[in-house]
Amino acid sequence: MRRYDPREARAIIRTGGYTRQTAGIAPEHVQGNLCIVPKEVALDFAAFCQRNPKPCPLIGVSSPGTPALPDLGDIDIRTDLPRYCVFKNGKLVDESTDIRNYWSDDLVTFVLGCSMSFELPMRQAGIRLQHIERDTVVPMYRTNLDCVPAGGFKGKMVVSMRPLSPADAIRAVQITSRFPAVHGAPVHLGLPEMLGVRDLNNPDFGDSPEMEEGLLPVFWACGVTPQVAVESAKPTICITHYPGSLLITDKLNISLAAF
Repeated sequence: MRRYDPREARAIIRTGGYTRQTAGIAPEHVQGNLCIVPKEVALDFAAFCQRNPKPCPLIGVSSPGTPALPDLGDIDIRTDLPRYCVFKNGKLVDESTDIRNYWSDDLVTFVLGCSMSFELPMRQAGIRLQHIERDTVVPMYRTNLDCVPAGGFKGKMVVSMRPLSPADAIRAVQITSRFPAVHGAPVHLGLPEMLGVRDLNNPDFGDSPEMEEGLLPVFWACGVTPQVAVESAKPTICITHYPGSLLITDKLNISLAAF
């Protein structure tokens, strides 16, 4: 789907007209990772985000039971993502395109910044992004990097990876450092085994990359990290975005840049 207006994109998604990954859609606008939890554990999850700002940079929080996020656009969080993951007691039980059947008055929505927001500046600088050119989901990996726990929420950081030339990797560090609200600079370059990643061609989430000769794996903290923390916290219910299928907001990427 090639749409540049976030409202138009959400309208198509809301009616079930698009159920795939959102990279490249409304590229000037912020996309957000999603984590919805019961009110009884919302404070712990907020603390987890505060203590782990690289993988979990908060850009929006709802009131309990409210599916709207007016600061981010005319949004109904129950229908406006292409796909969702539903967890009960830490176990994945459903992958759905609509979560109205799971909604209740005690749920609190957290929206986290996503690295897709710095991909447009990277592309404008001439950096080729393989997953966008191939229309695939960026590969994501569980690592050996510990997150700082909060309540029952704990676990290892998840990272996304983009294969880049050495020159592009240096430029990417410069560009993404300006966007701390959407993961910021990479957490690691090259040597994936140091992160505990044994096989780049077998990601834990997303699609396999093509590691051509001369390319470096460049790793950024990833907003799928809360899904790992949920496995540990085991809330009665938790709803997240399906990896790669994010919330498209009205907020402009440039509004999150640090100059």
